[in-house]
Amino acid sequence: MKLTVHIQITLDGVAQANGGNNEVTDPGFTRGGWALPLGDDEGVQYILDAWRRPDAFLLGRKTYDMFAPYWGSQVGDGGFGDAISLTPKYVVSDTLIDPTWQGTTVISGDVAAAIADLKATRDGELLVVGSAALAGWLLQQRLVDELNLVQFPVIVGEGKRFFPEHGPDYALELIEHRVFPTGVVGQTFRVGGRPEYA
Repeated sequence: MKLTVHIQITLDGVAQANGGNNEVTDPGFTRGGWALPLGDDEGVQYILDAWRRPDAFLLGRKTYDMFAPYWGSQVGDGGFGDAISLTPKYVVSDTLIDPTWQGTTVISGDVAAAIADLKATRDGELLVVGSAALAGWLLQQRLVDELNLVQFPVIVGEGKRFFPEHGPDYALELIEHRVFPTGVVGQTFRVGGRPEYA
C-alpha cells in the first residue's frame, strides 16, 4: 500500500485544532477553528475527494476517539461520514481493546513493523487524516510515501507545529498543487530520501 499523510496546517505549521477548540484533546489552546472560516466549496471538495480515495484509513487514538462518535453517526450523509465510516480503518493504540466503529482494526505492539507489513502485503492507498503526532512519527520512521499538505493562509502564532524545530530532513518532489479562492493551497509531495545540500 502507498501510505499518504493528508494534513491541514497553518502557514506557520500548526496542525492542531483546525475545526475548533476542544478542551479534551487540546487543553489551553485558544486559537482553534482556524480552518473553518477559510473553507470554500472547491477546497472542501478537494478534501472530500482525498477522503474518498483510499482503500483504508490509518488513525491515531485521539483522532479515532474524536472521529468515531462524530463521523460514525453520519453514515448515509454522502460525504465525509460515508467516506470514512464505510472504509476499513486501522487505529494505533495499546489501550483500545474492542473498537465499536465498524471496520476498525487495532494496531499495537511493534507499530512500525505492522505498518511496514501492511504496506508490503496490501494494494491501494492507506491514508492518514488528522493524527498529527502519528503522521510526524510515520515520517520519522520513513514509512510515508506521499505528503498532502492543505495549507491555510493564517498564522496562529502558537500551538503544536507539524514539523518540529529539530528533526530529520526529507527530500520532497512536488507532484501536484492547487490554489483555492480563499488562498488555501493543496500540495502533494512524493517523499524521498534526504535532501541534497549545496
